[in-house]
Amino acid sequence: HILYLPSLVISATKILQKKKLWKKKNSNVKKHHAIILPLPLQGHINPAVNLSLKLASSKNFTITFLTFEFLHQDLTRAHPYIDTHIDIFSQEKQGPNGVDIRYRVFSDGLPLKFDRTGKLDEYLEWYMSGGMFDQVEKEIEEVVLKSNPKVDVLIIDTFYPWASKIAKKFGLRLASFWTEPALVFNLYHHVHLLKLHGHLDCSDTRKDPIDYIPGVQSIKQHDLMSYLQDKDVSTNMHKLIFQAYQDVRKADYVLCNTVQELESDTISALQALMPFYAIGPIFPPVSPDKAVPTSLWTESSCLEWLGSMPNGSILYVSFGSLANFSKDDVTEIAYGLIESNVDFVWVLRPRTVLHEADHLLPVGFEEVVRGRGIVVPWTNQIAVLSHPAIGGFLTHCGWNSVLESVWYKIPMLCFPIFTDQFTNRKLVVDDWKVGINFGNGQPLKRMEIASQIKRFMSKENGDELRENIDVVRKILGNALEDEGSSSKNIDLFIEQLI
Repeated sequence: HILYLPSLVISATKILQKKKLWKKKNSNVKKHHAIILPLPLQGHINPAVNLSLKLASSKNFTITFLTFEFLHQDLTRAHPYIDTHIDIFSQEKQGPNGVDIRYRVFSDGLPLKFDRTGKLDEYLEWYMSGGMFDQVEKEIEEVVLKSNPKVDVLIIDTFYPWASKIAKKFGLRLASFWTEPALVFNLYHHVHLLKLHGHLDCSDTRKDPIDYIPGVQSIKQHDLMSYLQDKDVSTNMHKLIFQAYQDVRKADYVLCNTVQELESDTISALQALMPFYAIGPIFPPVSPDKAVPTSLWTESSCLEWLGSMPNGSILYVSFGSLANFSKDDVTEIAYGLIESNVDFVWVLRPRTVLHEADHLLPVGFEEVVRGRGIVVPWTNQIAVLSHPAIGGFLTHCGWNSVLESVWYKIPMLCFPIFTDQFTNRKLVVDDWKVGINFGNGQPLKRMEIASQIKRFMSKENGDELRENIDVVRKILGNALEDEGSSSKNIDLFIEQLI
């Protein structure tokens, strides 16, 4: 043991020296104060919270995190231990090393009881007409006027089409926060080229591959985001997207939850146009059981059941926080799981079938699968994906799910439903080869579902996918190292703020 003592002393000395240098270096760093406003959707809230923690804990930032009253109400309902008057960051703010994150709740201007999901078009009307803008502007004005240290940057979701107007009014640097891959951003950014070449908003839309977008070698029509596959692009949702992409051109920076090495050509093309920083993957900085409570639904734990199952044997089935199905789709998936004989955890979210009551599953389903499958309304996805019993993920290909699945080395069975998920699927299946297709755009049929699940969970198929996912996972990990691309990019962004 004495032989190892000198190396231990040297290592300890180096660590202490490094800490002193870090403290000395950061004592001279300018204290920035950022207002962060995510889009009011689960998949946008999570990375915004994690970015807030990253900036506040290691980058000398004060953060004012804004959220709407209806979201805070959902959070407190989903986490009964949270007092309605206590913010979600309260635990991280405690102690001598606590972060400086100020949590502010304000109204979006509509009654709390207004059904923002069921009446989406009405909500978008409010969003677009200026009703929400007035509320956000008033809240940001109060923060800017009363805060110390002084606010100097607004980090706001790209889908707010009036972000530049607010930033300009209060003299703030504008960082547009993009929570999807760079490929999706690039395609939206070049909508004008899609229209010019007849791949969008034409009476006879072209179906051939698209090979003229800078940074994209070639992409098929069916791999575009669902909003760019639609024939009618005059809806409120399309107006919102197109206006947001005009506004983002005025941003001082774009922060993207991706990794430079995974989308190098696309990112290089975007960097030729704007200050575009790949800073992902943006994950919670602590273990899942200590993470900031961000779930909008009560989480059911299935870890005890998973603990009784063999490693790599369980298929995790979840289609995210937003996608909706028909009742027939739910029925076919249920019978497909029965016929596959594969053990599973299925997240069947509330309102998976919009405007339908509960009892979506076939009569007797849970009795038939008892012992080899469980259904929960919502769960902690990171806790599940990180469990050794999980062997595969039947997913909608939401971007957070894709990154988390790669991080925990779980192959994906890809069933995109709408928005960016079709384009994410292309990256997962065609480019990185860490997943396979499910459904292939055809109506769901139970026996085909069963066959695909069996093939996906087979050892032969799984081994090949895992070899590929090991490579991609290493790229993610390397990006977050001190000298990794994402770490360097976030530091470069902060340098540009000075």
